[in-house]
Amino acid sequence: MTTIENHQPENKKAEGKNSLNQNNKNMRKKVLIVDDSAYMRSVIKSALVKEGYEVVGEAEDGETAIDLALDLNPDLITLDNILPDMIGLEIIKVLHEEQLTSKVIMVSAVGQQTMLNRGIELGAAAYLLKPFTSESLIETVNNALVSVN
Repeated sequence: MTTIENHQPENKKAEGKNSLNQNNKNMRKKVLIVDDSAYMRSVIKSALVKEGYEVVGEAEDGETAIDLALDLNPDLITLDNILPDMIGLEIIKVLHEEQLTSKVIMVSAVGQQTMLNRGIELGAAAYLLKPFTSESLIETVNNALVSVN
């Protein structure tokens, strides 16, 4: 009988287990991606799927975003603030009125402090400015979902 040993250092083994546990935990988390740019939706989706999240829907405008959010009830919504038919703040208001419990991360190139403050006041869990790295996206998503069981 042949035995194959894992020659990773002990800390690497533990790190791998933690990463695996995090991915397993994330697999239960459903995400809706809202952005009018197909490229940005693809970038966000790729990073989230790689990390073990389930992307349950994508929307390129506000009306579709609201419909999908209400139908899919995702754990998290990444929401571009500037869409062709409405701004993200309006979408947050509607979702709040509908008592949707999804966490929302506003994602936008618009870095206006007033807009950021208003989004947080309306219930956004976080605000991520474009351009961003996959690492900062995942960190923001993980932090936003800490209170979601």
